[in-house]
Amino acid sequence: MTSRREFTKTVSLGSLGALVLGSASCVTGEEKTEKTVWPSDKVNIAVIGIAGRGGSNLKALKDQNIVALCDVDWRENQQKSFAAYPKAKRYKDFRVMLEKQKDINAVVIATPDHNHAVIATMAIKMGKHVYCEKPLAHSIFEVREITRLAKEYGVQTQMGNQGHSFESIRLFYEHIKAGTIGKVTEVHAWCDRPAGGGSVSFPHGIVRPTGDHKVPRDLNWDLWLGPAMDRPYQPDYLPMKWRGFIDFGCGALGDFGCHTLDPAFWALDLGSPDTIIASTSNLLPEVKYDTYPTASIITYKFPVRNEQPAVKLTWYDGGLLPLHDDRLRNIKYEDCGALLIGEKGIITHGSHGAGDFQILLFEKNQEIKTPPQLLERSKGHHADWLEAIKTGKPASANFSYGGPLTETVLLGTAASLYRNQELKWDSNSMKITNLEAANSVIKPEFRAGWTL
Repeated sequence: MTSRREFTKTVSLGSLGALVLGSASCVTGEEKTEKTVWPSDKVNIAVIGIAGRGGSNLKALKDQNIVALCDVDWRENQQKSFAAYPKAKRYKDFRVMLEKQKDINAVVIATPDHNHAVIATMAIKMGKHVYCEKPLAHSIFEVREITRLAKEYGVQTQMGNQGHSFESIRLFYEHIKAGTIGKVTEVHAWCDRPAGGGSVSFPHGIVRPTGDHKVPRDLNWDLWLGPAMDRPYQPDYLPMKWRGFIDFGCGALGDFGCHTLDPAFWALDLGSPDTIIASTSNLLPEVKYDTYPTASIITYKFPVRNEQPAVKLTWYDGGLLPLHDDRLRNIKYEDCGALLIGEKGIITHGSHGAGDFQILLFEKNQEIKTPPQLLERSKGHHADWLEAIKTGKPASANFSYGGPLTETVLLGTAASLYRNQELKWDSNSMKITNLEAANSVIKPEFRAGWTL
């Protein structure tokens, strides 16, 4: 792998950030090199993981130069993407692709969660801009590391919580800042997965699958495992079904938390919680360390922040919902969503970035005023990232924002594995201070041969 020092020697501009960003101000008067991206250019993009979310990202970026497609699985779903971009070079191993193909400016990562960080690390160290699906990584250590590296290497990043670029989340943010519902002390967020599951079902609460199965000819099982511990191939893991398995995914909270918790996390400046505790349905010892619970209630406590009061945030999944009280009598619960309770009222929203939010004030007939505009509007989540690449202005869900949001989500998944044990979190030391065993989830071991 190319070292940072070696890479820096290959560029002609004064700094790595100036070269890779290619903003007009950075490149004016300089000779354009193969790595420069000017505002008028199309970006040369490689997509890693090309079915599912990868396919959706490809459609969103179809006006750019899709120069490489990489997937460990070349079966039917992936063949559709190959056919749509016949000029793109094809790879199974992202390491080979990044070392071999020199025209790549940026990388989209849409693999299972457990492979996000190893791919992002290599791409960032090679000066590639990175768009990574949510959750940003599989563990807090990985999130912290790729967030640090993105800043160090000056690349432009975006996490794939696309609702963060919606108009509605900005208006939601502005209502909170304007005090429309007063100071907020409670947040409730829920998702019906895995009970509902939407269009994709991924099992929870099951034992590790057994039996002998032949690895499909077009699948590289070793590469699919990546840094996860070795085990025989099982069709129960893929495609799409890996989310419920602890070694590969982050469960229902990991799947939707970066969407559903985003509005409150942003508008309330939540930062890191002090404590997290989970009540779960995980009763069988043989299940506990293989898959996530079938249902969870996870409670976070966030401290006072500047002039904002402490906040209690509760997450529900598996079909569970907040307990009814008089304040919630008019709430209509969607499959996934959240509500914030303030001094003056409640604001509710759907699953993705505060879509279709509703304000319910406690004092009847009180007028809801349009708040002052505080935030610049987005041209779109992928467009936001492309503009960052060309101008150097960070995207709104860049890793410096997406990283802390993902850490909050992953603290909840960690708590779900230690039922009814309140975990005390020290963000500065990146440790759970009262239960040493839980730190193995914060920084898990990698399989031999894999590292960040």
